[in-house]
Amino acid sequence: MASDNVNVRITGELRKHLLQQTGDHGLYENSSEYIRDLIRKDITSRKEAWNWLRNELEPALYADESEYQQVSAADVIARNKKKVA
Repeated sequence: MASDNVNVRITGELRKHLLQQTGDHGLYENSSEYIRDLIRKDITSRKEAWNWLRNELEPALYADESEYQQVSAADVIARNKKKVA
């Protein structure tokens, strides 16, 4: 597989954080290793989010129409406010 280079300018707090994560005192040998790990974690996180959403919504696709309940936007807002409290 061919390797493509991507150059990114990182300054300020982001650069400080990057330097803390790499080298002699960090968890990663170099910046490239750290960035690749961040991308992998992002991909995993997105997949997990989609899987969660699918698992939450899929039962409704197969439910009988008689199981549905009509609710208004106000009902949903009120329900969510109770969950937060």
